[in-house]
Amino acid sequence: MQIGKKIKRLRLKKGLTQEELGERTDLTKGYISQLERDHTSPSIETLFSLLEVLGSSPREFFDDGNPAAKVVFGKEEHILNTDEERGYSVRWLVSESNEKEMEPVLLTLAPRGEFKEFEPSLSQTSIFVLDGQIRLQLGTESYEAGSGDALYYEASHDHQLLNYGPGEARCLLVATDSYL
Repeated sequence: MQIGKKIKRLRLKKGLTQEELGERTDLTKGYISQLERDHTSPSIETLFSLLEVLGSSPREFFDDGNPAAKVVFGKEEHILNTDEERGYSVRWLVSESNEKEMEPVLLTLAPRGEFKEFEPSLSQTSIFVLDGQIRLQLGTESYEAGSGDALYYEASHDHQLLNYGPGEARCLLVATDSYL
């Protein structure tokens, strides 16, 4: 059993940083990090304190039964966000993606449209260009890709996607949820 991974999953569900969890349990951020990476094991007392803050009972925490996880997310469940000023729309394909380790979206960019700029993170991103031509600005480097091309990068620099082609661009983007 990977206790650390379960603790991290519960912490992220609660929207807490490692530092916030540490403050609420009188533990250091470094100790929380070691726990989450399974580099150390908590005492029973520490584990129960963590579970209390994370809103989980020991029974729930140690129950390895596979709950009925949702597998199919119908198009009526997709969440659409449009920014007409910047020329993009994002369709979240998995409505529960904030609770998952990957976040798949369908990104549509109008001609000369630009997706918002992101700051560096530990996230990894994969993009498959369905239609059109996109440019990835990754730090000081620029990469161009067209229909049928794929991109994969670590988001360790400021990054932004732009449509540099004459028509609409659509791409499937999957990012990991490693923003800590």
